Amino acid sequence: MEIVIIGGGFAGINLAKELVNEKGINVTLVDKNNYNFFAPLIYQVATAFLEPSSISYPFRKFFSGKKNLQFRLGNLLKVNPSENKIILNNGELTYDYLVFATGAETSYFGMENVKKNAIPMKTLNDAIVMRNTLLKNLEKAAICKDIRERRKLLTIVVAGGGPTGVEVSGMFAEMRKSILLKEYPELSTTASNIYLVDGANAVLSPMSKASQEDTLDALTKLGVVVKLNTTVVDYIDDTVYFGNGETIQTKNLIWAAGVSAKIFEGIPAESYGRGKRMATDAFNKVNGTENIYAIGDTCIQLTDTDFPNGHPQVAQVAIQQGINLANNFKRMSRKKPLKHFKYNDKGSMAIIGKNKAVVDLPKPKMHFKGFFAWIIWLFIHLISLITYRNRVKTFFNWMIAYFAKDQSLRMIIRPDKKIKAEVK
Repeated sequence: MEIVIIGGGFAGINLAKELVNEKGINVTLVDKNNYNFFAPLIYQVATAFLEPSSISYPFRKFFSGKKNLQFRLGNLLKVNPSENKIILNNGELTYDYLVFATGAETSYFGMENVKKNAIPMKTLNDAIVMRNTLLKNLEKAAICKDIRERRKLLTIVVAGGGPTGVEVSGMFAEMRKSILLKEYPELSTTASNIYLVDGANAVLSPMSKASQEDTLDALTKLGVVVKLNTTVVDYIDDTVYFGNGETIQTKNLIWAAGVSAKIFEGIPAESYGRGKRMATDAFNKVNGTENIYAIGDTCIQLTDTDFPNGHPQVAQVAIQQGINLANNFKRMSRKKPLKHFKYNDKGSMAIIGKNKAVVDLPKPKMHFKGFFAWIIWLFIHLISLITYRNRVKTFFNWMIAYFAKDQSLRMIIRPDKKIKAEVK
């Protein structure tokens, strides 16, 4: 059984891990990067509290010694279902079963100026670009004589009140309080505002009302200006325009407001559902295909009675779908009946700042906040990292940051233009 997996995020890597050394099954994982990264912590790379290697790990190193797993670096260009073949930018691969685990990409809702000028928060590359951009703006502000221009360099607008937006806003507020005044004494007399904006009437809208209220209270106490029922409609000439007519002058619009799946040539148009997600049956097989599957953020499954409108695009869904599909592939190879996917909601959480977090558990229905919730958040994210090496490095960095209230990772490291062109 030749299985090709496109994408090595939570869904793809867990599918591959469950098939390690499985007799009669050969797996090739294709990804445009040569590493897996832990997406929930990229904001800590972006704010220079973790180094990239703390949350990432090379696929070839991970697959080393696993005889039935192979890795292929490449971009998918086209699928040819009639020939069971995919076309990559650097060759072709044939398959018995094809699995899409391509996740989602940043959605700008058709706003080209926002896409061109805002700072996205989806990939490890985005995090490094954001870190460099913010650090460069701080250096510019330190020598800027024009008060209005300096204020634009220091003002940060975060669009999106989900976990990423909340976490990055809280991190910036903590940095402003404990780091910037020490390292940038030139800026001590200039106001630096942090805005968190969202079109909904609450932050963390999928979470409980208690979590929403606790988060809003904690962010406000940290000095974050939260603007709800407010949508970004444009961003041009260092000005963020909102749907209610208001504007904010800033050189830092961080976009954490939406995601969309991707459309691939060769997959029938009728196989796609809401948000460009591939519609699948209860076993994650893409509707209208015979041997093509989709798991994680890139799929929408309407067969789970507890989630009739589809599962949330979160890591736990991707992990559980990857494991369930792996077990079904094993059952296929042994001619056993397949098991449909049923999501086990283990709860949701978000960190706000030092000793501040919120956690919701569905069964039993419980809500935690403050230091205890913060400890739960740290533990869950630590054990979810892909290797022991990542866990040790991240734990070490967190301990330094906790006791020193600082990190020493604020370096502006930029690839030269030639390397950038080769990467593209």
